[in-house]
Amino acid sequence: MSVPVSDTLRDEVIAWRRWLHQHPELGFQEHETARYVEAQLRELPGLTLSRPTETSVLAVLKGGAGAGKTVLLRADMDALPIQEEAEVEFASGNPGVMHACGHDGHTAMLLGAAKILAAEREQLRGEVRFIFQHAEELPPGGAQQLVDAGVMDGVDVAVGTHLMSPIPTGVVMLRDGPTLAAPDTFDLVIQGRGGHGALPHQTTDPVVIAAQVVMAFQTVISRLRDPIDPGVVSVTKIHGGSANNVIPDTVSLGGTVRTFSEELRAKIPGQLEGILRGLCDAYGASYTFTYQRGYRSLSNDPAVTERLRGVVRDVLPEAQLTEGQPIMGGEDFSAYLTKAPGTFVLIGAGNVAKGITAPHHHPKFMVDEAALEHGVKIYVGAARALTAG
Repeated sequence: MSVPVSDTLRDEVIAWRRWLHQHPELGFQEHETARYVEAQLRELPGLTLSRPTETSVLAVLKGGAGAGKTVLLRADMDALPIQEEAEVEFASGNPGVMHACGHDGHTAMLLGAAKILAAEREQLRGEVRFIFQHAEELPPGGAQQLVDAGVMDGVDVAVGTHLMSPIPTGVVMLRDGPTLAAPDTFDLVIQGRGGHGALPHQTTDPVVIAAQVVMAFQTVISRLRDPIDPGVVSVTKIHGGSANNVIPDTVSLGGTVRTFSEELRAKIPGQLEGILRGLCDAYGASYTFTYQRGYRSLSNDPAVTERLRGVVRDVLPEAQLTEGQPIMGGEDFSAYLTKAPGTFVLIGAGNVAKGITAPHHHPKFMVDEAALEHGVKIYVGAARALTAG
C-alpha cells in the first residue's frame, strides 16, 4: 500500500507549515489559524466542513466504496508563549508566541492527507474525520471540548501523530499501552513571619521551610511509591524575598507531577500535602496548597497499534520502527481515547546534520521538514486501512 506524494504536494505541505509557523497563535486564540486551515480545506472536493468550537475545524469525508469504519485523524494547531530564537526566514511574526512543539507541522501533514484522501474518495470506504484541534497546550485542553461537542460520536478508531525532535528523522515510535503521562501541577504558598536577616530567631522563616519542602517532596517518589510504577515530582519554581538582609513573610513554590497509573495519581496529592503540613506545623507556619489535575495518561490500544505498524511498514518501508520507552510528557489526545480505541504515533523529526537538535518548548526548536511527508503518508495509510475494517 504505497502513498505517492508528488513534488507539488510536498512543496505545498512545506509552504503550509511555514505559513503556520510564521503566524502562531496561543490556545483558544487560534482564529487566524482556523480561518487559514478552513480556506485550504474548501479547495478540496467532497469535504463537509464545520466549526465544533470557535477555533477548531472539522472536515468529514464520506467514502464512495461502501460501508466501513469511521476513523478520526487529529492534528493540533496551537502555539506556545515563547519568543522564537530560530534563525529561519519564516520565523514567528507574533512577538512572544512560537510554534515550539511541532503543531504547525501536524496541521500541514493532516492538510496534505486530506488532499490525497479527498482525491481518492470514491475508492475509500467508511468515513474519515479530520479534526484540526485548538488548545492542546493549555488545560483543560481542546480535545475534551471537542469530545463534549460530539466530534467522537460514532467514531470507531482515533489516530494522532506528533513530530519529535529527540527522535531522528526516519524513525517511527509505536508502542502498546502507556505512552504518555498524566501531567498534573501544583502551587503552594508557605506563610511565615518575616523580619531582619540578622535576627532569624524573631521570625518564622519560610525560606528554610521551603528548602526542606523541596527535598522532602522527593521522598514521594523515592520512598512512598512502588518502584515499578513510574512517577515524577518536580518543583520547578520558587519565589520569595526581595532583599539580602530581609527574611520574607512568604515563599511560593510550584511544580508538576507525572504518572501513568490512576492509583498512583490519586495518592500523590495527599502525600505532598501531608509532607507540607508536617513541616509547616513543626515550624509554626501555615500554608495554602492547590493541586490541578491535567490530562489523563495516554495509553495506545494494542490492536490498533499493531495495525498501524503494518501501515508504517507499507507506506514507509525505509523507516525504522521502534517501540521506545514511555515518555513523561502529557497529551490531551487521551481524551479521544475515552470514546474509542486508538493510537498516538511519534514521528522522528530531528536531524543532527541539519542542526535540528533543540528540544520541544525551546526558543530554537525546529523540525526536519523531510519528516512532514512521513506524517502525510502515515495519516493516509491509517485512514485507508482502518476505514476498511
